[in-house]
Amino acid sequence: MSLHAPAAASGDHPPYAAAVIHQHPLAYLLGLEGVALMKAFAGEYDREFTHARFAEIRELLDRADELGDGTDVRPLPPAQGYDGWAQSYDDPDNGYFAMDESVLLPILRRLPPGVAVDAACGTGRYAAHLAALRHQVHGFDVSPGMLSIARAKVPQGSFAVAAMDALPVADASVDIMINALAMTHVSDLVPVLAEAARVLRPGGHLLVSDVRGYFIGSGLTPLGEEDPEGNVGYIPSWSHATSAYLQAALPHGFVVRACGELAAPPAEPDDREDEPPGEPPSIWALHTWAPVAAAAVMGDRTCLVLWHFQLDPAQPRSRSMTT
Repeated sequence: MSLHAPAAASGDHPPYAAAVIHQHPLAYLLGLEGVALMKAFAGEYDREFTHARFAEIRELLDRADELGDGTDVRPLPPAQGYDGWAQSYDDPDNGYFAMDESVLLPILRRLPPGVAVDAACGTGRYAAHLAALRHQVHGFDVSPGMLSIARAKVPQGSFAVAAMDALPVADASVDIMINALAMTHVSDLVPVLAEAARVLRPGGHLLVSDVRGYFIGSGLTPLGEEDPEGNVGYIPSWSHATSAYLQAALPHGFVVRACGELAAPPAEPDDREDEPPGEPPSIWALHTWAPVAAAAVMGDRTCLVLWHFQLDPAQPRSRSMTT
């Protein structure tokens, strides 16, 4: 029996905020100092650290002209942003890969081979793992540039352009679905979890890794990128509360088999000289302007959430789960 259903939605409609945002380097730096001071107020740091932050804030305000007037940044649809990112996406410096694989790969190795879908597959990172575990692999992504790399990496797999909430896959035809580092790009998790429930067989498994935002205090986490034509912008992203996954998953028949949140490793202050922040500003360059505050804020923060859901074979599937 063929995996594929009649053509689903085109996959060119990922939800993204069509808003221009203003990013000012000084705003980011003062925000870092503010979070660092809040941690000090709570008892994580001492008097010396606190007063050093005050001094650094005064220095940053005195040097505000060096940081410029900020930049208005336009949104990039995910397909364009990831097309631009495709050639460098597999950079080994991406620490999230090792972090989520340390949790998800042991789960995958315990599951028997079957039909597997890598939703938002990117360059085929998990598709390659699934193929090595003898699954029949189908990968979907909105980025043709990412898919071209995935096809070369996993020639035995089947790949097509499709959005996470509109997969060209028949009902109840999939044993395992992976969705890695991608749900951050939707504002509403419900359609994505509903689509996973539609395509999975009863008892099927859904493994998820998702990103917590860099911007503490905000549910938005814009990801700066450049499209293939050199247009610089941001890929809109959202940081979802843990409860949001449960509220989206449980009504569609999923049960939780495992959940974990991973923290970034402790950070050391960056000892490089102040770097130009760029336009739009790079937060990593800005960390060199306030290295101690940046290390205090960015180290040990929760940066990934991971889920192992299973579609409950005992729960009847409602019409809303299959349409």
